Amino acid sequence: MGVNMKNKMNTLHKITILIIALSIIISLTGLVYVTQGQPYDFVNQYGDIIKMHGNGLYVNDSHFMAPLFRGTDFTMLFVGIPLLILALVLDIKKNTLKTRLFLVSIISMFTYYSTSIAFGVTYNILHLLYIALFASTFFGLILAIRSINEKQLAESIKETLPTKGINRFLVFSGVALIIAWLPDIIASLVSGHSLQLIQVYTTVITYVLDMGIIAPVAIICLFELKKRTGMGYILLTMLLSICSIIGVMLPIQSIFQVLAGVEIPIPALITKVASFVILAAFAINFNFRLFKNFK
Repeated sequence: MGVNMKNKMNTLHKITILIIALSIIISLTGLVYVTQGQPYDFVNQYGDIIKMHGNGLYVNDSHFMAPLFRGTDFTMLFVGIPLLILALVLDIKKNTLKTRLFLVSIISMFTYYSTSIAFGVTYNILHLLYIALFASTFFGLILAIRSINEKQLAESIKETLPTKGINRFLVFSGVALIIAWLPDIIASLVSGHSLQLIQVYTTVITYVLDMGIIAPVAIICLFELKKRTGMGYILLTMLLSICSIIGVMLPIQSIFQVLAGVEIPIPALITKVASFVILAAFAINFNFRLFKNFK
């Protein structure tokens, strides 16, 4: 490996360590930091009465969203961070194409996570850390992708990879993300009222990320895989990893909401949570088979 590539990898590893450190501080603070405040009612900018959380790090977030954020913290602390540490250790020890791709996939999970909290959480004492984590994951992901030889990657994947199943998964995932969130926006536009779950926020960041980035990337990935390009496989493992962590995260978020006394309609559990859990099961299976099909 050339000197330039070694320098890139050293920089990538340092950024990954920074991502791990920032994520530990952020997620741990979200879980353990509490105050003596209590939930209270608040009239939002749309004229609706919203119940605010009033406690802990998410004191100024709604009582509906704060448990979701704490569920996310729990998931990243006990699932995401251990995976990132594993990916980093493997890449430092072995420094192979497979370990590099694994590291890219896990960093992409943290890019999705950092974007969600940097733009979705109400301003609090960790805001500068949110910005630092977002910057680290964003530029770390770019550096990680650039460190992969796309031609070599394309040649390293066996033709036994179940492309038909993966293609169906990509189409279904892209469509499912739009179907899951688009009706909420359409209903809001028709009624002339704000989004049902917008609470005290100016937008719903999940709608933006899932419909504006994840769904289009799924379609782009589909066309790249048909051409068997290295970028197609990079996008694939990124999408599969993000989908996997979301499938793990949603049930945990729901548990945190129930413990906080938030009522979750059964239809919402079925259409939102259960569907993503099923998608995550397929994503984990395809991701495992992708890494298994290296020559």
